[in-house]
Amino acid sequence: MNGVKAIAGFSRTVADLAVTEAFYCDGLGFERVAPPEPVPTAQAEAMGLTGLQARQLHLRLGGQMVTFLTVEPPGAPYPVDRSATDPFFQHLAIPVRDIDAAMAQIGRVDPTPISRGGAQVLPASSGGVTAYKFRDPDGHPLELIFFPDGEPAERWRAAPGLFLGIDHSAITVTDLDRTLSFLTGPLGLHVAQTGLNRGAEQARLDGIDDPVVDVVALKPRAPAPHVELLHYRAPASPNRSRNEFSPADRASTRFVFSVADIEGLVEALRVAGVARRSSLDGKAAYCVGPDNHGFLFVTA
Repeated sequence: MNGVKAIAGFSRTVADLAVTEAFYCDGLGFERVAPPEPVPTAQAEAMGLTGLQARQLHLRLGGQMVTFLTVEPPGAPYPVDRSATDPFFQHLAIPVRDIDAAMAQIGRVDPTPISRGGAQVLPASSGGVTAYKFRDPDGHPLELIFFPDGEPAERWRAAPGLFLGIDHSAITVTDLDRTLSFLTGPLGLHVAQTGLNRGAEQARLDGIDDPVVDVVALKPRAPAPHVELLHYRAPASPNRSRNEFSPADRASTRFVFSVADIEGLVEALRVAGVARRSSLDGKAAYCVGPDNHGFLFVTA
């Protein structure tokens, strides 16, 4: 079967692995899986990092993995003039057991806020969750999210600790239909939920004025964690055309998908007209979506 099997993890490019480890472990309860090591050859080839000094650090939160890359010589830093509406925006959503306790703990590592006025309780029409968005030392966005009830709350009920794992990763997109065609076509994801968020609470959560945003959840065959699309009908992004970031650049975050048949997936990408790059041994492949968000594929 073509298409992706599951989200195996997420990957972010950063400036300093030690600074990143301190922020995520001390502030968000992540745990180191292994010491820093070179990026595997197959993945480096797929991501176009051959010839660069690329190292990685695996950190785990609950059952989910995030791999942080550092590259020498370094690529471009995360833009200073940034917004939730940027097409390079990609956050990791972390469900928490107690939002007040979680806010107190991340305060120890001095995150850069995105949200205005602290955690926001969204109306029932927007899911009824309590959420807060902020940035790590490199500018990568994160979200704390508290599910009061329902299926999401039940899904995370048995997870230990204050920070429970990674529920989803959300990307901001400029062309919703084109992105849906990419994700549901060659990648084989399916739409699980759609909504339209707006109002004062959403504005404070996103740190922007008068947002109107389509929210679409998509799931692979293994449904957790999942992909979320954020399509801002308003306001327009001041950085709409600034989305050409490579895996060496610190504005880049990648989905890491496990795939049973990488050769079949690469062929599906070719048929769909998607540019892609494969490793010499065929064990990894890489492409970007319509807004240049990264997708790394590894053998299941």
